[in-house]
Amino acid sequence: MTETIRICLWSGPRNISTATMRSFENRADCEVWDEPFYGPYLVETGLDHPGRDHILDAVPLDADEIARRCAGDAPGGAPLYFQKHMCQHMLDDIPRDWMAVCRHVFLIRDPAEVAASFAATTGSVTPDDIGAARQSELHEYASQLTGRAWPVIECRDVLENPDGMLAALCREIEIPFSQSMLSWPAGARDSDGVWAPWWYARVVASTRFEPPQDSPHELPESARSTVGACQPHYEKLRDRKLTL
Repeated sequence: MTETIRICLWSGPRNISTATMRSFENRADCEVWDEPFYGPYLVETGLDHPGRDHILDAVPLDADEIARRCAGDAPGGAPLYFQKHMCQHMLDDIPRDWMAVCRHVFLIRDPAEVAASFAATTGSVTPDDIGAARQSELHEYASQLTGRAWPVIECRDVLENPDGMLAALCREIEIPFSQSMLSWPAGARDSDGVWAPWWYARVVASTRFEPPQDSPHELPESARSTVGACQPHYEKLRDRKLTL
């Protein structure tokens, strides 16, 4: 019996993480899990995210059980088990040892673009909302835990050359590339988190990775300190990113 290959995508918000999940889900050999630790994150932080009560009624809240499932087999016994994780969800008391049996990918985006988009949706943004420091920490942790430096990919690079970047990424995590990753049917998925109505309108309408565009959102003056706090962590990972 083929061993499950667990692939963890580590991203911050307002990135192409959900589109990347679509890309992997469109493979015939892959099942996905959308933001497994969102529930425990909302419980512990008390944040009033859009749809909070609905989310907490619908998702698992036991972080230890979630960790066991992350380290387990894919639903239906699929060979690939893609998990989309938000770095900011991995609070200090969330289990991490399960990451030892996974392969990891770190998706980055310019924090000024992230902050502008996040603030446009929620009205404000903090460094903890973006999770850049946590992402850098998780990259070091995963590398030390597994004895391997895991790939970093940048949002804009994927959008500019999805074929080349996804093929290179698949080589890095030692899975075959599939052309099916380059497009997908429009529409919602049963695998989408229950928060999709508040966050996923654009990706639900999508059918592929679209060419990069300038952000339509202005960066609020109040968000500039957040960008400054996140910038060094972003640059640290950017210096290690996968290039063609």
